[in-house]
Amino acid sequence: MAETLKVTLVRSGIGKNKKIRGTLTGLGLTKLHKTVVLKNTPAIRGMINKVAFMVKVEA
Repeated sequence: MAETLKVTLVRSGIGKNKKIRGTLTGLGLTKLHKTVVLKNTPAIRGMINKVAFMVKVEA
């Protein structure tokens, strides 16, 4: 399993509920097409699963 994950925001958070927007902010995704490198932990993977329809994940 990879130590880090590259997560890119591909759909806007506009019009989504507060929980989803908060999850995106918690992941560090603030703008469209922004990419962040995060540690591969169970907490981060859970956050990614909540917004999986909005992000692209690479190992």
